Amino acid sequence: MTSKTRLLHGFLLLLLAGLAFAQNEFNDLPNLGDSTGQIYSPERDRALGAAFMRELRQEDLILDDPEATRYLASLGRKLTVHSENPGFGFTFFLVNDKRINAFAGPAGHIGANTGLVLAAESESELAGVMAHEIAHVTQRHLARAFETADKLSLPTTAAIIAAILIGTQDGAAGAAAITAASAANLQSRINFTRANEQEADRVGIQALADAGFDPNGMGRFFERLQKNSRLYGTRPPEFLSTHPVTTNRIAEAESRASAYPKVDVPDNLEFQLIRAKLHVQSYDNLSQVLADYQRYHGMSGGDTAVEHYEYALLLAANEQYQAAIKVMDALQKSDPDRLAYRLALAEIHQRTREYDAALQIYQSTNTLYPGELAVVIPYANSLLANNQADAAYALLLNASNTSTENPQLYKLLAQAAGASNNKAQTHTAMSQYYYLNGYTDTAIEQLQLAAKTSGLSDYQATRIQARLTQLLELRKAEELE
Repeated sequence: MTSKTRLLHGFLLLLLAGLAFAQNEFNDLPNLGDSTGQIYSPERDRALGAAFMRELRQEDLILDDPEATRYLASLGRKLTVHSENPGFGFTFFLVNDKRINAFAGPAGHIGANTGLVLAAESESELAGVMAHEIAHVTQRHLARAFETADKLSLPTTAAIIAAILIGTQDGAAGAAAITAASAANLQSRINFTRANEQEADRVGIQALADAGFDPNGMGRFFERLQKNSRLYGTRPPEFLSTHPVTTNRIAEAESRASAYPKVDVPDNLEFQLIRAKLHVQSYDNLSQVLADYQRYHGMSGGDTAVEHYEYALLLAANEQYQAAIKVMDALQKSDPDRLAYRLALAEIHQRTREYDAALQIYQSTNTLYPGELAVVIPYANSLLANNQADAAYALLLNASNTSTENPQLYKLLAQAAGASNNKAQTHTAMSQYYYLNGYTDTAIEQLQLAAKTSGLSDYQATRIQARLTQLLELRKAEELE
């Protein structure tokens, strides 16, 4: 945790106490109209959203798994199409935290902890939570809260908002923030009430039903968390702290869901496969888990495709690669176009240094799923490992034209550019990598090095100088705010 963030902990809930969806008693405040959009502009919102993500990356909170992120974004898009603002530019990402939680940040940045995905027993349950967070954005609950912070500097505000996540992992700091917030009693400055929670439930359930999910998913997830909360002792799931669930709220969610036709929603295989992958990543003792898995499921690894997939991942994690390849190869042949099987099989081949086999799978998969970062990033890694830097450079450069917010992409691009003797591109790619991770000064230094590269074309020099000017102005603005 940075010293800046520690200093901001005490101020966090002073400013954004209501942002954590706490229960407060201001439901009877008069509606004075929606001032957002006048003081808190869309431009400010977008800038705050970008700064917020940079802060989270700087604190190493975001899960760098393009495949899992791709799934969550796909689920989010299914819901936002049926939201009250389908044209809003949402961004969905996973937080590498086993705790059960989800949140909505500025500019429609919706985060879900890996623990939430693992706790959901069906895709409709996960979709219910995501629909709730989307509704907080479309109903402008968040914009009203962030409007209070408008007079603060952009990086300070972003750090405070990001500290909401960081605070969940530091009990002492979180307690200090709560004490400070209670002393100042500034909750009344943010009209973020239980009525907002009810509205987010209502709007979210409607989007859930319209998108073809089981509208009971939201209430079912709430109910199970409430029933199991006693198992968590004094540290209940963060979701219950930030999204208080009562018997009345569960009953209201069930009542709203009953107004929609009953649907039999078959569970999405992709959801189950992503859960299996996250399960394996979450285990602390992989050898013991594999032994238990074989004891329970037998040496075949179970009966279902999901069980076989998780078994193959466990085998690979325990370096039993040939056994893993056998299981995963059978899965891939049974469902040839399934992205999860293709990526897992190629990765196992990559680990065993069977580069030709890995590259063949990645190449055909890139044809099936062109431009998907879940394919591009491991494919480029494989090309670089096989001394095909020029091919990796071309692949990554093309992807960077449309995907500008992924640090992994730019770090690989810099590596490929360096191996391909594209010195200027090495520095510009590293500049973007550092910028996205919240290190503006280092990003500027990389651009300054790029500008000194010999043999630049006029076009290259102009682009580098324009970006350098942009970052210098950004840094100056941050210092002045």
